[in-house]
Amino acid sequence: MIIADYLPVTLRDAVDFLKRELAPFPERLNVMLRSMLTRAIVIVASMTLEVPELALSLLVVFYVTQSDIVVTRLVSMMFIVGSTLAIGLSILQLKYTFDYPLLRIVIASLLFIGSAYLLRVLRIGIVLFIVAIIVVYVQSLVDQTDQADLLIRAVLWVWVAVNYPIALALVVNTLLLPAEPQLQLKAEIHLQLAALETRLAQLIDGTTSAAPITLAAVQQGALTLQKLLRFTTMRDAHYRENQALQLACVATVSRLYRGASELPPDWPSATAALLAMLRELRVNCRALDEAVMSDEPYRYVSTATPEERAAADTIPAAGELQRALHAFADRVASGADPGKPPAGEPMVAADAWTNPAYMRFSLKTLLAVLVCYVFYNAVDWQGVHTIMLTCLIVALPSLGASMQRALLRLAGAAIGSALALFMVVFIVPHLDDIVGLLLMSVPVVALGAWISAGSERIGYAGLQLMFTYSLALLDQFSPSTNLTEIRDRLVGILLGVGVATFVQMSFWREGEGDVLRQKLATMLRAIAALLRAPEAGVDHRDELPYAQRQLQAWAVLADCQATLSRVALEPGWQESEQDQVTLRAQTVLAQGREIMLAGDALHNTLAAQAGSSSPHTIGTVRAAQEQACAELNRYADELAVNPPDAHAPRRIEIAAQAAELA
Repeated sequence: MIIADYLPVTLRDAVDFLKRELAPFPERLNVMLRSMLTRAIVIVASMTLEVPELALSLLVVFYVTQSDIVVTRLVSMMFIVGSTLAIGLSILQLKYTFDYPLLRIVIASLLFIGSAYLLRVLRIGIVLFIVAIIVVYVQSLVDQTDQADLLIRAVLWVWVAVNYPIALALVVNTLLLPAEPQLQLKAEIHLQLAALETRLAQLIDGTTSAAPITLAAVQQGALTLQKLLRFTTMRDAHYRENQALQLACVATVSRLYRGASELPPDWPSATAALLAMLRELRVNCRALDEAVMSDEPYRYVSTATPEERAAADTIPAAGELQRALHAFADRVASGADPGKPPAGEPMVAADAWTNPAYMRFSLKTLLAVLVCYVFYNAVDWQGVHTIMLTCLIVALPSLGASMQRALLRLAGAAIGSALALFMVVFIVPHLDDIVGLLLMSVPVVALGAWISAGSERIGYAGLQLMFTYSLALLDQFSPSTNLTEIRDRLVGILLGVGVATFVQMSFWREGEGDVLRQKLATMLRAIAALLRAPEAGVDHRDELPYAQRQLQAWAVLADCQATLSRVALEPGWQESEQDQVTLRAQTVLAQGREIMLAGDALHNTLAAQAGSSSPHTIGTVRAAQEQACAELNRYADELAVNPPDAHAPRRIEIAAQAAELA
């Protein structure tokens, strides 16, 4: 079951999961160092200048320190705008409602509903997320004092605690170890081309030392290239002007990397012609790498004779590499029109004012927050004020995503509390200066930063680890030995997760089952587009569009996988029905991937044997491709309707004359 990816059922599964998720990868160390350095400076500055809310400052650093400078600056600007707006609204609210608790709660609830609603419908929803967080946080401050001037000072200090770490993070990310997306994109392209060159060198030299390129690595490589290209076009005007050419380059590199994964592990009977062809491919692989690194146009380098070059068709993967390089060289040489950049997503969701799910999400999130607010005031237990923040933090559009966030929050909080307990018992009694505090805190900060720089399956746990630890130990300007702080924070998080989960399951359950069906249908249509046969022969002009369609198909596959993982985590009253839905969706996803890989292999074989097979055989196979394409589109249409009415695709009979292509 795919749920095992998130909930390891055995100790071996847990160990394998942690090894996979905590393994180093390019840029992870860079992100960790930038985040750790910024947080160390924030700890020293806040402790020295006695800036309150240190835990909040460290939390902000996590959010604004991203994988590259473009996203870091974008998120930083959103945080500054959001925090300033939230503090202004909170002060305005307190000015007129401080002496009227009921009115204060009503207005705060209205502000919260508006923020939660806009969080769902706007692309810049993170700004409204900050507004909602601060509106909730200010209510906990009101209950701690009955003096208006002290309250306003506390609220203004919240603005300082949020914004000065942002300025520090921008300085560190800009001056020290800057992660420019252009450099990251070039580094990823170099990494994939180097892997291809290594595989070619292995075949030429007859060695078997190189590790095979897995299908998972191919998919991850394609997604990484697409993401970095998107950030690069946001950053660099040159890339925006030549976006079509850059997309062709990324698609070509992804196609080459896919071809490298299909090369045989060895080639003991390689002829002189085959070796000459392999050497030419390696020379051109290196030439493409150098062209990308130097921003120069790529030109195909011919070192083999036409007869030797024709030997590539005996191995479909080698022929695929050759056609990919030729197609990109022709695209560069043609100097074709750069084309218009793709239209950006609208700022407001298309169904913002007609879809009731957005208002329902706001109302049930508010209900969970108010229940927690009444509880911790009724029992007079101020130490668990994190219960309200937890309800908002784990409130995500779908139940599966909320459960994923809740599990990560619980795991991170448990580890952070355990580390804080260890420090209080064994380390804090021996502290006497800021150096000792740093030596105690920086390793924990580094661990949280390393985890948070990982994938979405584990990243949020790193934030919670650091946040819970800092709430317990760094919330005061003197060494803390009060163990009740650790207990209260953990209890608040546990209760908040429980209340939020119960409310989301009981009112307007918002699962992703229907969304998953639509995404699976989109995936099948993308695969069907890859299977569609060209009208006449294999046109080299179609090679680049085919590679780009393949790149898009990888992205859709990854999106389906992420959605399916969240659906598998959705709690249900009927577990057997939930398991059946998950299993069937997983089957469609797995078989769709197999069809895409088989279609790609058929495409390569047809291209390699276009000149040697009879027209009748080629026509027969192309007819089978069209039938497969039609069946996949039919199944996708039936899957997308509500309720779904999907029937298994019919078996396609291929005439016996096509057997020679085997």
